Amino acid sequence: MSHYAAKGGYSLVTVLLLWLGHAGASNETGHAAEPHQTQHPGLGLGDIVIVIQSQRNSFHVRVAEERKQEILHQSSQLGQEAPIVVLLHEISPYDGVWSIVPAFPLLSATYGRSARWFVFTEEGTRVRLPALKPLLLQYQPSEEWFLGKRLHDRDASIIHHYAFSEEPSGFGFPDPAAGWALSAPLLRRLASRIKHERLKSDFTIDLKHEIALYIWEEGKGPQLTAVPEFCVDPKANCATTFTTYLPDCGEPVSKKDMVVAVKTCQKFHLDRVPVVKATWAKDAEYLEYYSDVSDDTIPTITLGVPNTDTGHCGKTFAIMKRFLSKAVPNTAWLVIVDDDTLISLPRLRHLLSCYDPNEPVVLGERYGYGLLQNGYSYITGGGGKCHSVFRIVLSQVAVTRLMSSGCSCFRDDAPDDMVLGRCFTSLGIPVTHSPLFHQARPDDYPTTMLSVQRAVSFHKHWNIDPIAVFKHWLEDTRQTDEL
Repeated sequence: MSHYAAKGGYSLVTVLLLWLGHAGASNETGHAAEPHQTQHPGLGLGDIVIVIQSQRNSFHVRVAEERKQEILHQSSQLGQEAPIVVLLHEISPYDGVWSIVPAFPLLSATYGRSARWFVFTEEGTRVRLPALKPLLLQYQPSEEWFLGKRLHDRDASIIHHYAFSEEPSGFGFPDPAAGWALSAPLLRRLASRIKHERLKSDFTIDLKHEIALYIWEEGKGPQLTAVPEFCVDPKANCATTFTTYLPDCGEPVSKKDMVVAVKTCQKFHLDRVPVVKATWAKDAEYLEYYSDVSDDTIPTITLGVPNTDTGHCGKTFAIMKRFLSKAVPNTAWLVIVDDDTLISLPRLRHLLSCYDPNEPVVLGERYGYGLLQNGYSYITGGGGKCHSVFRIVLSQVAVTRLMSSGCSCFRDDAPDDMVLGRCFTSLGIPVTHSPLFHQARPDDYPTTMLSVQRAVSFHKHWNIDPIAVFKHWLEDTRQTDEL
């Protein structure tokens, strides 16, 4: 179900506040304002808490633990007290801490009085302690600081609710791959805010942007200070570096171990389905098109579920039921997409080699609902006239657990993404996020962010040449079986 609200954005006056704000502002070169770059020799590595944004899936736990041990090994080699390294998924049994804001009170209560800095990194981010300490020494830890590699929108973006539409580049948000940092006074204040106010939206959609908005607090809090030592490309003096979101876990999953289900309807048989066939369908061994009418020229399959204008929960559950039947080959993985998804199946097979098909795996672009009020996570979907905006990857184990649990749609037109999220949460099955799945078009994301990715999918044909986009962003020149 689409949760984007087309808003008019912020006024020009509001945007100007970003530049004229307060002591935490950065200058036009992206460096912190000179009066605050003072050395503080009392800072030790033990004053730093490094929070690795880990996930509960076994593959991600292993990667996060490797990063933790790398950091601790560095401090041992330096002969210094080790920083505190926290795996985010371990600080609470509540899965919603991935959205960071619910984690602020926990971090503040545990470390807020002893620590001076909190550094947040992704599982793939490598931290260089010899460069991190000198970097943080430049900033007064008794003040409120929000540091990171600055990203910004090129144009007003639907994924950010068209915020700052008059000047999209005026608002900066951190590149999570490079890591970002909060001074302890700022984190303590943010933790206190959570106790007294509700978030403006119940939905968590794009974490990095929403974190920056929450910290900025419409000009009452600090904006992001751009710091060149937070890096994705390795270079001199980098405190962090990042390699790739597409790890190498060995041989890709076989084409024959994946069923791909494409949701469509008669309305889009003549324009969207041909794009699928001209781009990525050739990389699928088992692919079926599910529509509201039978069309032998495609061919399509009807599932006996009435077509609905929104939600499409009944259709999704019917696809999963068919996946477990003898109507399709017995495979480890089910991939459900819609007809205006652009996807690289070779890259997806490469990514899936990292996951254990004997585990219940639910993989895609993760959103959240009501995460400050014990809500749930889900793989993003959306409302459409004949299908949901959906890219979800499920292990057969996950589908079997779900379908045998009795969890089901309360209506055929219920939002399938959110129903699935609620079901999996009730079953204790984690929703696993990959930033390689994208809800929108490449133009809707910062180019510098996409440059470090080998994206798995994009979505929407609106105002683009989808075949050209596929060829530029998703088609590899090597033989697909090598990926």
